[in-house]
Amino acid sequence: MKQLLKTEELVMFLFGIYIFSLLPYAWWWFLVLLLTPDIGMLGYLLGDKIGAVCYNIFHHKGIALAIYIIGAYLSEPIVQLTGIILFSHAAMDRIFGYGLKYDKGFKFTHLGEIGK
Repeated sequence: MKQLLKTEELVMFLFGIYIFSLLPYAWWWFLVLLLTPDIGMLGYLLGDKIGAVCYNIFHHKGIALAIYIIGAYLSEPIVQLTGIILFSHAAMDRIFGYGLKYDKGFKFTHLGEIGK
């Protein structure tokens, strides 16, 4: 089952790359921006509960899709780009086992404990 979930996330990551290719940005922007959603980890400086909320906001695929859809509706490529980067980054993280966080600490995710 774990391999199936990783394959599903890989397909979503590749879909994000495809959708990005439809936008008017050079390909290197995708690479440069791909890790920016990890800024949500800064919330952990204020504790586990705030850290989990901040991290999850930047790694929630539903939020990412909503941002993309709003950008598509408004014909705003920069908003679409934001949604695509958030979505693709979340899929990439889940390929490596980093899921949405519980408020017990960074290593406790909906995919299981990191490092176990």
